Amino acid sequence: MNLVQIVDSKGKRRVGLVDGDNIVLLKKVTTTLDLARLALKDGSKLSAVAQSLVTSSTEDYTKALKQKRVLTPVDHPDPAHCIITGTGLTHLGSAAARDGMHKKLSGSAEDLTDSLKMFKMGLEGGKPKRKGEPGVQPEWFYKGDGSWLVGPGQPLPKPSFALDGGEEPELAGLYLIDDKGRPVRLGFALGNEYSDHVTERQNYLYLAHSKLRHSSIGPEMIMGAPPAAIEGMSRIVRNGKVIWEKPFLTGEANMSHTLANLEYHHFKYEGFRRPGDLHIHYFGTATLSIADGVSPKDGDVFEIEAPAFGAPLRNPLKDVKAKFKMDGVKKL
Repeated sequence: MNLVQIVDSKGKRRVGLVDGDNIVLLKKVTTTLDLARLALKDGSKLSAVAQSLVTSSTEDYTKALKQKRVLTPVDHPDPAHCIITGTGLTHLGSAAARDGMHKKLSGSAEDLTDSLKMFKMGLEGGKPKRKGEPGVQPEWFYKGDGSWLVGPGQPLPKPSFALDGGEEPELAGLYLIDDKGRPVRLGFALGNEYSDHVTERQNYLYLAHSKLRHSSIGPEMIMGAPPAAIEGMSRIVRNGKVIWEKPFLTGEANMSHTLANLEYHHFKYEGFRRPGDLHIHYFGTATLSIADGVSPKDGDVFEIEAPAFGAPLRNPLKDVKAKFKMDGVKKL
Protein backbone atom coordinates (compact mmCIF):
# COMPACT_ATOMS: atom_id res chain seq x y z
CA MET A 1 0.00 0.00 0.00
CA ASN A 2 1.17 3.53 -0.79
CA LEU A 3 1.57 6.23 1.83
CA VAL A 4 -0.24 9.58 2.01
CA GLN A 5 -0.39 12.60 4.28
CA ILE A 6 -3.77 14.18 4.91
CA VAL A 7 -5.73 16.56 7.08
CA ASP A 8 -8.41 14.31 8.53
CA SER A 9 -12.12 15.14 8.84
CA LYS A 10 -11.42 16.62 12.29
CA GLY A 11 -8.79 18.99 10.97
CA LYS A 12 -5.75 17.11 12.27
CA ARG A 13 -2.69 16.06 10.29
CA ARG A 14 -2.39 12.31 9.82
CA VAL A 15 -0.36 9.75 7.91
CA GLY A 16 -2.12 6.83 6.27
CA LEU A 17 -1.89 3.93 3.86
CA VAL A 18 -4.11 3.81 0.78
CA ASP A 19 -6.34 0.74 0.72
CA GLY A 20 -8.67 1.00 -2.26
CA ASP A 21 -11.18 3.77 -1.59
CA ASN A 22 -10.02 4.20 1.99
CA ILE A 23 -7.04 5.65 3.82
CA VAL A 24 -6.05 3.52 6.81
CA LEU A 25 -4.71 5.92 9.43
CA LEU A 26 -1.56 5.33 11.45
CA LYS A 27 -1.03 5.91 15.17
CA LYS A 28 1.90 7.60 16.97
CA VAL A 29 2.95 9.65 13.93
CA THR A 30 1.40 12.72 12.33
CA THR A 31 3.83 13.23 9.42
CA THR A 32 5.89 11.14 7.02
CA LEU A 33 9.06 12.55 8.57
CA ASP A 34 7.88 11.34 12.00
CA LEU A 35 7.46 7.88 10.51
CA ALA A 36 10.87 8.02 8.81
CA ARG A 37 12.65 9.04 12.01
CA LEU A 38 10.92 6.23 13.88
CA ALA A 39 12.08 3.73 11.23
CA LEU A 40 15.64 5.06 11.43
CA LYS A 41 15.61 4.77 15.22
CA ASP A 42 14.33 1.19 15.07
CA GLY A 43 16.59 0.23 12.15
CA SER A 44 13.52 -0.99 10.25
CA LYS A 45 12.08 -0.54 6.77
CA LEU A 46 9.67 2.37 6.41
CA SER A 47 6.93 0.10 5.04
CA ALA A 48 7.30 -2.35 7.94
CA VAL A 49 7.01 0.40 10.54
CA ALA A 50 3.99 1.84 8.74
CA GLN A 51 2.26 -1.54 8.74
CA SER A 52 2.95 -1.93 12.48
CA LEU A 53 1.16 1.35 13.21
CA VAL A 54 -2.12 0.80 11.34
CA THR A 55 -5.33 1.46 13.21
CA SER A 56 -8.99 0.64 12.63
CA SER A 57 -9.65 4.31 11.74
CA THR A 58 -10.12 5.19 8.08
CA GLU A 59 -10.86 8.18 5.90
CA ASP A 60 -12.74 8.26 2.60
CA TYR A 61 -9.97 8.77 0.04
CA THR A 62 -12.17 10.16 -2.73
CA LYS A 63 -13.77 12.67 -0.37
CA ALA A 64 -10.39 13.75 1.02
CA LEU A 65 -9.10 14.38 -2.52
CA LYS A 66 -12.23 16.27 -3.51
CA GLN A 67 -12.04 18.43 -0.39
CA LYS A 68 -8.32 19.03 -1.03
CA ARG A 69 -7.32 17.57 2.33
CA VAL A 70 -4.64 15.35 0.80
CA LEU A 71 -1.18 16.89 1.22
CA THR A 72 2.10 16.17 -0.52
CA PRO A 73 3.26 12.71 0.64
CA VAL A 74 6.21 14.28 2.46
CA ASP A 75 7.06 17.81 3.60
CA HIS A 76 9.24 19.61 6.13
CA PRO A 77 7.98 21.82 8.99
CA ASP A 78 10.61 24.39 7.98
CA PRO A 79 10.31 24.92 4.20
CA ALA A 80 13.88 26.28 4.08
CA HIS A 81 15.11 22.78 4.94
CA CYS A 82 13.36 21.19 1.96
CA ILE A 83 15.52 21.37 -1.18
CA ILE A 84 13.87 20.80 -4.56
CA THR A 85 16.09 19.95 -7.53
CA GLY A 86 16.09 17.93 -10.72
CA THR A 87 17.98 16.42 -13.63
CA GLY A 88 17.24 16.67 -17.34
CA LEU A 89 18.15 14.90 -20.58
CA THR A 90 17.86 11.59 -18.77
CA HIS A 91 15.06 9.85 -20.68
CA LEU A 92 15.08 7.87 -23.89
CA GLY A 93 11.61 8.97 -24.93
CA SER A 94 9.30 7.27 -27.38
CA ALA A 95 10.54 5.05 -30.19
CA ALA A 96 9.99 7.82 -32.73
CA ALA A 97 11.76 10.42 -30.58
CA ARG A 98 14.64 7.99 -29.98
CA ASP A 99 14.98 7.34 -33.71
CA GLY A 100 15.11 11.06 -34.47
CA MET A 101 17.57 11.67 -31.65
CA HIS A 102 19.91 8.90 -32.79
CA LYS A 103 19.92 10.23 -36.34
CA LYS A 104 21.06 13.60 -35.00
CA LEU A 105 23.63 11.97 -32.73
CA SER A 106 25.16 10.10 -35.66
CA GLY A 107 26.46 13.35 -37.11
CA SER A 108 29.83 14.91 -36.39
CA ALA A 109 30.55 16.10 -32.85
CA GLU A 110 30.98 19.68 -34.12
CA ASP A 111 27.36 19.71 -35.35
CA LEU A 112 25.84 18.66 -32.02
CA THR A 113 24.22 21.19 -29.73
CA ASP A 114 25.31 21.23 -26.10
CA SER A 115 22.01 19.54 -25.16
CA LEU A 116 22.59 16.71 -27.64
CA LYS A 117 26.17 16.34 -26.40
CA MET A 118 24.85 16.01 -22.83
CA PHE A 119 22.23 13.48 -23.92
CA LYS A 120 24.87 11.47 -25.79
CA MET A 121 27.12 11.48 -22.74
CA GLY A 122 24.26 10.01 -20.73
CA LEU A 123 23.63 7.30 -23.31
CA GLU A 124 27.29 6.32 -23.27
CA GLY A 125 28.08 6.70 -19.57
CA GLY A 126 24.92 7.13 -17.50
CA LYS A 127 24.71 3.45 -16.60
CA PRO A 128 28.21 2.39 -15.50
CA LYS A 129 28.99 -1.29 -15.96
CA ARG A 130 30.86 -1.65 -12.68
CA LYS A 131 28.65 -1.61 -9.60
CA GLY A 132 29.48 1.22 -7.23
CA GLU A 133 31.33 3.18 -9.90
CA PRO A 134 29.92 6.63 -10.75
CA GLY A 135 28.89 7.35 -14.30
CA VAL A 136 28.77 10.60 -16.24
CA GLN A 137 27.26 13.67 -14.58
CA PRO A 138 23.74 14.64 -15.71
CA GLU A 139 22.30 18.06 -16.37
CA TRP A 140 21.21 19.44 -12.98
CA PHE A 141 19.00 22.32 -11.85
CA TYR A 142 17.56 23.95 -8.72
CA LYS A 143 13.81 24.55 -8.40
CA GLY A 144 13.39 26.09 -4.97
CA ASP A 145 12.72 25.19 -1.36
CA GLY A 146 9.65 23.73 0.33
CA SER A 147 7.69 26.98 0.00
CA TRP A 148 7.69 26.37 -3.77
CA LEU A 149 5.91 23.01 -3.39
CA VAL A 150 2.14 22.77 -3.79
CA GLY A 151 -0.10 19.86 -2.83
CA PRO A 152 -2.47 17.77 -4.93
CA GLY A 153 -5.39 19.85 -6.16
CA GLN A 154 -3.63 23.12 -5.35
CA PRO A 155 -2.87 25.67 -8.11
CA LEU A 156 0.48 25.99 -9.83
CA PRO A 157 1.13 29.75 -10.06
CA LYS A 158 2.13 31.29 -13.37
CA PRO A 159 4.09 34.50 -12.60
CA SER A 160 3.26 37.64 -14.55
CA PHE A 161 6.76 37.62 -16.07
CA ALA A 162 6.49 33.99 -17.27
CA LEU A 163 6.24 33.28 -20.99
CA ASP A 164 4.74 29.83 -20.44
CA GLY A 165 3.53 27.50 -17.72
CA GLY A 166 3.87 23.91 -18.87
CA GLU A 167 3.65 20.49 -17.28
CA GLU A 168 6.47 17.97 -16.90
CA PRO A 169 5.32 14.48 -15.81
CA GLU A 170 8.15 12.98 -13.80
CA LEU A 171 9.28 10.50 -11.21
CA ALA A 172 10.40 12.25 -8.02
CA GLY A 173 12.74 10.75 -5.43
CA LEU A 174 12.11 11.70 -1.78
CA TYR A 175 15.03 11.70 0.65
CA LEU A 176 15.80 12.55 4.28
CA ILE A 177 19.33 13.29 5.46
CA ASP A 178 19.86 11.34 8.70
CA ASP A 179 21.67 12.52 11.83
CA LYS A 180 25.00 11.28 10.45
CA GLY A 181 24.64 13.16 7.17
CA ARG A 182 23.66 10.13 5.08
CA PRO A 183 20.92 10.41 2.44
CA VAL A 184 18.05 8.02 3.14
CA ARG A 185 15.67 7.19 0.32
CA LEU A 186 12.10 7.33 1.66
CA GLY A 187 10.36 6.47 -1.59
CA PHE A 188 9.06 7.86 -4.87
CA ALA A 189 6.10 9.90 -6.05
CA LEU A 190 4.70 11.19 -9.31
CA GLY A 191 5.51 14.82 -9.86
CA ASN A 192 4.67 17.75 -12.06
CA GLU A 193 7.99 19.52 -12.52
CA TYR A 194 6.18 22.54 -13.92
CA SER A 195 8.46 24.85 -15.97
CA ASP A 196 8.59 27.76 -18.43
CA HIS A 197 9.51 26.09 -21.71
CA VAL A 198 9.20 29.18 -23.89
CA THR A 199 11.80 30.98 -21.78
CA GLU A 200 14.07 27.94 -21.95
CA ARG A 201 13.77 27.74 -25.74
CA GLN A 202 15.02 31.31 -26.15
CA ASN A 203 18.47 30.16 -25.06
CA TYR A 204 19.52 27.03 -23.19
CA LEU A 205 21.38 29.25 -20.71
CA TYR A 206 17.93 30.39 -19.57
CA LEU A 207 17.25 26.87 -18.23
CA ALA A 208 17.99 28.04 -14.67
CA HIS A 209 15.37 30.79 -14.95
CA SER A 210 12.81 28.49 -16.56
CA LYS A 211 13.05 25.99 -13.69
CA LEU A 212 12.46 28.52 -10.89
CA ARG A 213 8.79 27.70 -10.61
CA HIS A 214 6.51 25.89 -8.17
CA SER A 215 5.97 22.15 -8.60
CA SER A 216 3.81 19.41 -7.14
CA ILE A 217 4.18 15.79 -6.04
CA GLY A 218 1.79 13.05 -4.98
CA PRO A 219 -0.79 12.30 -3.89
CA GLU A 220 0.88 8.97 -2.97
CA MET A 221 4.38 7.79 -2.19
CA ILE A 222 5.68 4.35 -3.08
CA MET A 223 7.79 3.08 -0.19
CA GLY A 224 10.85 1.26 -1.46
CA ALA A 225 11.91 0.85 -5.08
CA PRO A 226 9.60 1.96 -7.91
CA PRO A 227 8.84 -0.26 -10.92
CA ALA A 228 11.76 -0.40 -13.37
CA ALA A 229 9.44 0.56 -16.24
CA ILE A 230 6.63 3.04 -15.60
CA GLU A 231 4.05 4.00 -18.20
CA GLY A 232 1.64 6.78 -17.35
CA MET A 233 -0.58 9.38 -18.94
CA SER A 234 -0.21 13.14 -18.96
CA ARG A 235 -3.14 15.31 -19.97
CA ILE A 236 -4.51 18.84 -19.87
CA VAL A 237 -8.18 19.46 -19.12
CA ARG A 238 -9.83 22.73 -20.14
CA ASN A 239 -13.41 23.51 -19.08
CA GLY A 240 -13.98 19.87 -18.27
CA LYS A 241 -12.69 18.57 -21.62
CA VAL A 242 -9.34 16.92 -22.40
CA ILE A 243 -7.54 19.16 -24.91
CA TRP A 244 -4.28 17.17 -24.93
CA GLU A 245 -3.06 13.84 -23.62
CA LYS A 246 -0.08 11.63 -24.23
CA PRO A 247 1.52 8.59 -22.59
CA PHE A 248 4.84 9.08 -20.86
CA LEU A 249 7.55 6.59 -19.96
CA THR A 250 9.82 6.79 -16.94
CA GLY A 251 11.60 4.47 -14.53
CA GLU A 252 15.17 3.25 -14.90
CA ALA A 253 14.38 0.96 -17.86
CA ASN A 254 13.35 4.05 -19.85
CA MET A 255 16.27 6.22 -18.75
CA SER A 256 19.83 6.75 -19.94
CA HIS A 257 21.05 6.99 -16.34
CA THR A 258 20.61 4.72 -13.33
CA LEU A 259 18.83 6.20 -10.35
CA ALA A 260 21.92 5.44 -8.28
CA ASN A 261 24.08 7.50 -10.64
CA LEU A 262 21.71 10.47 -10.48
CA GLU A 263 21.54 10.18 -6.69
CA TYR A 264 25.32 10.05 -6.42
CA HIS A 265 25.84 13.19 -8.49
CA HIS A 266 23.34 15.09 -6.35
CA PHE A 267 24.39 13.97 -2.90
CA LYS A 268 28.15 14.02 -3.58
CA TYR A 269 27.99 17.70 -2.60
CA GLU A 270 28.46 18.09 1.14
CA GLY A 271 25.97 20.95 1.27
CA PHE A 272 23.25 18.52 0.22
CA ARG A 273 23.99 16.18 3.12
CA ARG A 274 22.95 18.46 5.98
CA PRO A 275 21.31 16.40 8.77
CA GLY A 276 17.56 16.85 8.97
CA ASP A 277 17.06 18.24 5.48
CA LEU A 278 14.44 16.87 3.10
CA HIS A 279 15.24 16.55 -0.61
CA ILE A 280 12.79 16.24 -3.48
CA HIS A 281 14.58 15.39 -6.73
CA TYR A 282 12.91 15.16 -10.14
CA PHE A 283 14.42 12.64 -12.55
CA GLY A 284 13.35 14.12 -15.90
CA THR A 285 10.85 13.49 -18.67
CA ALA A 286 10.59 13.09 -22.43
CA THR A 287 6.92 14.09 -22.84
CA LEU A 288 5.77 17.73 -23.04
CA SER A 289 2.59 19.32 -24.40
CA ILE A 290 4.58 22.24 -25.83
CA ALA A 291 6.17 19.80 -28.28
CA ASP A 292 2.69 19.43 -29.79
CA GLY A 293 2.08 23.17 -29.93
CA VAL A 294 -0.15 23.32 -26.83
CA SER A 295 -0.12 26.46 -24.69
CA PRO A 296 -1.78 25.95 -21.28
CA LYS A 297 -4.08 28.72 -20.07
CA ASP A 298 -5.28 30.02 -16.72
CA GLY A 299 -7.71 27.49 -15.24
CA ASP A 300 -6.43 24.49 -17.21
CA VAL A 301 -5.92 21.40 -15.07
CA PHE A 302 -2.78 19.28 -15.42
CA GLU A 303 -3.39 15.59 -14.73
CA ILE A 304 -0.60 13.04 -14.36
CA GLU A 305 -1.18 9.40 -13.53
CA ALA A 306 0.49 6.00 -13.54
CA PRO A 307 -1.11 2.80 -12.14
CA ALA A 308 1.57 2.00 -9.53
CA PHE A 309 1.18 5.44 -7.98
CA GLY A 310 -2.56 5.27 -7.34
CA ALA A 311 -4.67 8.40 -7.65
CA PRO A 312 -3.74 10.96 -10.33
CA LEU A 313 -1.90 14.15 -9.48
CA ARG A 314 -4.09 17.09 -10.51
CA ASN A 315 -3.18 20.78 -10.35
CA PRO A 316 -4.85 23.78 -12.00
CA LEU A 317 -2.80 26.54 -13.63
CA LYS A 318 -3.33 29.98 -12.09
CA ASP A 319 -2.13 33.34 -13.43
CA VAL A 320 -0.80 35.57 -10.65
CA LYS A 321 -0.15 39.32 -10.60
CA ALA A 322 3.30 40.82 -10.21
CA LYS A 323 4.43 41.13 -6.59
CA PHE A 324 7.82 42.68 -7.25
CA LYS A 325 8.63 45.76 -9.31
CA MET A 326 11.76 47.21 -10.90
CA ASP A 327 12.23 49.63 -8.00
CA GLY A 328 11.37 47.00 -5.39
CA VAL A 329 14.83 46.82 -3.81
CA LYS A 330 15.20 48.98 -0.70
CA LYS A 331 18.38 51.01 -0.43
CA LEU A 332 20.03 51.45 2.97
